[in-house]
Amino acid sequence: MVKKVLIVILVYNGADFLRDCLSSLAKITYPKDSFEILVIDNASTDASVQYLKNNWADIKLIENKENSGFAAGNNIGLQYGIDNGFDYVYLLNQDTVVSPNFLDEVMAIAQTDEKIGAVQSKLLLYQDQGKINSIGNEIHYLGFAFAGGYQMVDQELAVKEITYPSGACALFRTSVLKQVGLFNADFFMYHEDADLGWRLWLAGWKVMLAPNSVVYHKYEFSRSIKKYYYMERNRYLVMLQNYKMATIFLISPAWLIMDIAMFFYSFIGGWWQEEFNVYAYFFNPRNWGKFIKTRKEVQSKRIVKDKEIIKRFVGKIEFQDLQNPLLKYIANPIFNCYWQVIKKIVWW
Repeated sequence: MVKKVLIVILVYNGADFLRDCLSSLAKITYPKDSFEILVIDNASTDASVQYLKNNWADIKLIENKENSGFAAGNNIGLQYGIDNGFDYVYLLNQDTVVSPNFLDEVMAIAQTDEKIGAVQSKLLLYQDQGKINSIGNEIHYLGFAFAGGYQMVDQELAVKEITYPSGACALFRTSVLKQVGLFNADFFMYHEDADLGWRLWLAGWKVMLAPNSVVYHKYEFSRSIKKYYYMERNRYLVMLQNYKMATIFLISPAWLIMDIAMFFYSFIGGWWQEEFNVYAYFFNPRNWGKFIKTRKEVQSKRIVKDKEIIKRFVGKIEFQDLQNPLLKYIANPIFNCYWQVIKKIVWW
């Protein structure tokens, strides 16, 4: 029986992208009566909503009164899928173009094993379609998260397990989301997909790559200063909520050294104010209750040891848009050596 899929597109000032994205979805080969498209507008200030109403009136549209962020915005779509009897929800970025069989291929992988909770399509760069944007994202043991395979030449790949699925093109089984939960809305943006992927593995679910399901991404690495606040704060939250305390203790020396390095680097990069805002967040007692409560919930659903989880984590940050000589020749070798030792110690 063909499974019912909800395709969710979160839009924020996406007028320049929606024509290509929705036109490609109009050509997909998945049975028309087995999927629906839901667009959620996150209080766009451009012509996104008017374009949708004028040109795609048959697509269901939810208009948020304020920009609730990537996490909470997509949660509306995930919850809609759960509440309305969809078997799966596929999250798709507004700045993507899909291949006609992308949904058939990702669904084929999702149904090979009942323990598969999420599947990512192969994400290629739209501007250079011979290169990869993501073939499954990576988590560094100090909480950094980045696209796996970025800028590699596209190639034929096998179906494989991945650490976590990119939120730009990810399929989730709704029955699993009921158990594990949705994105952490407090994240607002950045690392929410890393956090959910980590939680899926902790709860015993698999996350896979569907290499023949191809999505093209009009990707551009954001240079916004504000992003550094969310990236730094959220990598702390991911670790504090998902690691066992013993693991946090073992990585704490490397964590401290990295934080000192990031503190000084923030002055060089011009985002030192965002770094101080991160410290302010964690020194505010009003925020402690939230992440302690979330940690308890996550750990209560855990059935997999850190020993198994951390096998998927990396000791090097290998993302082209963040490369510099200091990272490549000093930080990566040192922190990777430390990680290789730590991995052998963790038995819990």
